[in-house]
Amino acid sequence: MLMTKFTHACVRLERGGAGAEQASRSVLVIDPGNFSEVEEALSGAQAFLVTHEHSDHVDLPRVAAVLEADPGLQGWAPEKVAGQLKEAAPSCADRIHTAEPDTEFEAAGFRIQTFGSQHALIHASIPVVANIGYLVDGEVFHPGDSFTVPPGVDVETLLVPIHAPWSKIGEVLDFLIAVRARRAYPIHNALLNDRGTGLVESHAGRIGGIYGTEFAHLEPGESVEL
Repeated sequence: MLMTKFTHACVRLERGGAGAEQASRSVLVIDPGNFSEVEEALSGAQAFLVTHEHSDHVDLPRVAAVLEADPGLQGWAPEKVAGQLKEAAPSCADRIHTAEPDTEFEAAGFRIQTFGSQHALIHASIPVVANIGYLVDGEVFHPGDSFTVPPGVDVETLLVPIHAPWSKIGEVLDFLIAVRARRAYPIHNALLNDRGTGLVESHAGRIGGIYGTEFAHLEPGESVEL
């Protein structure tokens, strides 16, 4: 499986042929938000997943435009987001599905398991919204805006929300320790400058390594074979 990181929380997962065989590829995108390269990430994809309603995880107008232009694209999202996408792209309503917690389904040929049900608390005055974490093919876990630990699962590849208005470094490290994936990569990092990135990721690499997780940085547009 090839994983490409885009800016912030968006990733693209690909499996199958390359080059002349590109039409046979299975392509799945998670969280095409407004900090991300939405059109590039969704180009040629058969499906996308949205963890929650915040615009840095789903750019409704741009995603709706891609849905309308690509009749082969399907999407899964929490109920409220699915409804918003149907309103934004009414002709595509039959290709937009509601993702429920603790379920399994297939998207673009990938097996999807869902975990968790709510966004991490930002502040008592800010309402908590629904948030679904997605485990893809038992391999890659994207938690969205949460530190949900998927129970009973040995996660191979963890996508770590490395910086957020709802977290601190200690909580990020506790999440790494709790999941104990074989490897981890940062997401949710568009608000960090280079100095902040170096500081936070140095802690993640050191602490993750103590507990058996190899943490590595990925730049937007960079790909890694899983």
